[in-house]
Amino acid sequence: MRCLVVYDISEDKVRAKVADICMDYGLDRIQYSAFVGSLARSNIEELALKLKRRIGKRKDANVQLFSICEKDWNERIVLP
Repeated sequence: MRCLVVYDISEDKVRAKVADICMDYGLDRIQYSAFVGSLARSNIEELALKLKRRIGKRKDANVQLFSICEKDWNERIVLP
């Protein structure tokens, strides 16, 4: 299953750590604040917990994870 992670975090140190965590899970950066990759459901849940611990209770952080099935992923439109 594909996992898309997008985030908006104002604090540089926290934003950099979130990116590091995404890369630790083998996700590829597709935008400055967006990562995508194939992960098992259990790994997506583990990733969500790690990200939640890292951002804590910050009101200025918005992190969202989306699970995307292969059918929907293959129907995406990518513009040059």
